[in-house]
Amino acid sequence: GREEFLRRVWTWKEEKGGYITAQMRRLGASADWSRERFTLEPAMSAAVTEAFIQLHDKGLIYRGSYLVNWSPNLQTAVSDLEVDYSEEAGTLYLFKYVLADDESGQEFIPVATTRPETILGDSAVCVHPQDERFRRFVGRQVRVPMTGRVVPVIADEYVDRDFGTGALKVTPAHDVNDYEIGKRHQLPLINMLNKDATVNEA
Repeated sequence: GREEFLRRVWTWKEEKGGYITAQMRRLGASADWSRERFTLEPAMSAAVTEAFIQLHDKGLIYRGSYLVNWSPNLQTAVSDLEVDYSEEAGTLYLFKYVLADDESGQEFIPVATTRPETILGDSAVCVHPQDERFRRFVGRQVRVPMTGRVVPVIADEYVDRDFGTGALKVTPAHDVNDYEIGKRHQLPLINMLNKDATVNEA
């Protein structure tokens, strides 16, 4: 709980708190060290709280959903600076997103993806606004494979017409680029994973 957290923070501060300022002094920093403060001192903590309240009241900060690098093992978010990205060969999987208003099931948009596991979190299918193959579908709705959830077909210039089929499944809660598309088109973020990386019921 909070009390144990604070106890450990203060223990750490007593043991290691002077290391950083000692290094700064050795480097020649000429701050007024008599005014040094620690963030969790009562007066400082109250000032931080007051600053956040004022910023919130002015609408300058808010609570919202955002993508993070989540570690299922650590059960916490990991900084972008601590993530190592690597290029890996993948496989393109093809799926039919059938038009929701087509009872015959014959009219569909073919979508190629390297991340079939994220289909459960799809919020839209996206095509390039100038792609003649799919322009007639924009504004209509399709059914997500396996779930049957109805999602819109949208147009966005982010789509690479020459990659895969030229149609992109959009999963805003599980891909940074899809997140940006989702913001532009006000798409819902459907999180399909639990904190331990198992699939949820969403």
